[in-house]
Amino acid sequence: MVKIPAAEMGLKTISGDFSFQRLEIDGIDNRAVLTANKPEMAAEEICLFHPDLADGNACLQSLQERVEAAMAHRAPFPVVRFADGEYAFYARNLECNGLYRQAESRAAIRAALPFHVEALTRLSRTGLLAPLVFPGNIAPPRRGIFSLFSGFRSRPSAVTFLDFLHRHDVSLTGGNYLPFYAVYAWLSSPAFTRLTDGKRVCLIGSDWDEQACRDWFARGDSGPRLSFVKIPAEFVATRWPEMKAAVVGTVPADTELCLTGAGIGALPVCVDVAASLSIPVLDAGHVFNMMNDRIDKSNGDRLYTRYRR
Repeated sequence: MVKIPAAEMGLKTISGDFSFQRLEIDGIDNRAVLTANKPEMAAEEICLFHPDLADGNACLQSLQERVEAAMAHRAPFPVVRFADGEYAFYARNLECNGLYRQAESRAAIRAALPFHVEALTRLSRTGLLAPLVFPGNIAPPRRGIFSLFSGFRSRPSAVTFLDFLHRHDVSLTGGNYLPFYAVYAWLSSPAFTRLTDGKRVCLIGSDWDEQACRDWFARGDSGPRLSFVKIPAEFVATRWPEMKAAVVGTVPADTELCLTGAGIGALPVCVDVAASLSIPVLDAGHVFNMMNDRIDKSNGDRLYTRYRR
């Protein structure tokens, strides 16, 4: 397996120990997803790796073990993914309003950044950051003479996000980093449904088909005791402090594992719920739409979410 040091790819905001290699996971074949979407998505299979995790299977095994340990010892363990929407949000760019409305204005983003930075700091110490970093989104920001007249801002990218982390003293390490798609792969895996069988699992999101969710687990021979907590469909990323007490207070106290679907607001939701209940809380994103039988809300299938059965 070819590994390319991150520094050789021009990514200088993290340790040179990181490298790029293909994320290969037993049982997953992305060809159908690529055919249904666009072949150039295959570039996203080349992920940023830390040497502590040799390959995709090791990533999933590590995540499994850390979730199991957090459940067993009743410890907070938030896991949050970051991609284009988050990169735009932290660049105060309203391109963050993609499939869902995340921010009312640049001023609202600016006002929300302090509690997001605090959550990022706590996440880096107690959980996992899973940003989407691949060769196609680490191009240097576009600059030039035209930007002087147009007011052009740097295009949000993995680099602008990593720069944002660096400015706020948040570092990616072997202990707090996981490739973005490893989270999707684990949540879609037989290992995940086996783990949740009989467990008290709470799903936090804005829209639920409760029977579809139960059927999704049942297809994996799993029967978790599900509970559902409602959050608004919009602006969780900017208004979380107003919602926090009501949402956290609604999650059943005996919950053993929580999944969230809150868009860019998943960061503070995961961190605060995990800390309040001392449990693992994972940002599920597209997997929620799979559970609801509504992958159309994600504009179709995503990479690393389909296992051969």
